[in-house]
Amino acid sequence: MPIITVRYATSHEVRPEDVASAASAASTSFLRKRADLTAVIAEPVDQSRWFIAGNSLAEHALASFWLEIRIVEGTSTKEERERFITGIFEAMGQLLGPLHHESYVHVHEVRTDAYGFGGARRSGASSRRDRSLQSLGRADGVSGAI
Repeated sequence: MPIITVRYATSHEVRPEDVASAASAASTSFLRKRADLTAVIAEPVDQSRWFIAGNSLAEHALASFWLEIRIVEGTSTKEERERFITGIFEAMGQLLGPLHHESYVHVHEVRTDAYGFGGARRSGASSRRDRSLQSLGRADGVSGAI
């Protein structure tokens, strides 16, 4: 955790790995997430297939993106989420070019017991150590942020 999905459209060539790197760096910098536990899906979309107000982004001559990030509930503050949103808009603008104002970031906070990874479903705190780490916003049972 986290998992990030970014769909983006621009008129110039942008490598998906550059978009993924920017998204991962923002989650590490602004949300205190561990880079080694961050997964990113970066999907380019042709500008002619992205429509805003009935016109394609190609017609608008602007870039756009839609980013969703899923993080464990309670592991970031409102201020951190706000800085993440501001930071990712800045990073995407630098990568993609001038952005249409209809570009989006959505931060989903999920309960600790509502996801699984590595083939296992996460469960609530099962030990005093887990409960202690959970109270610190570290629901994964390790000392780094997730």
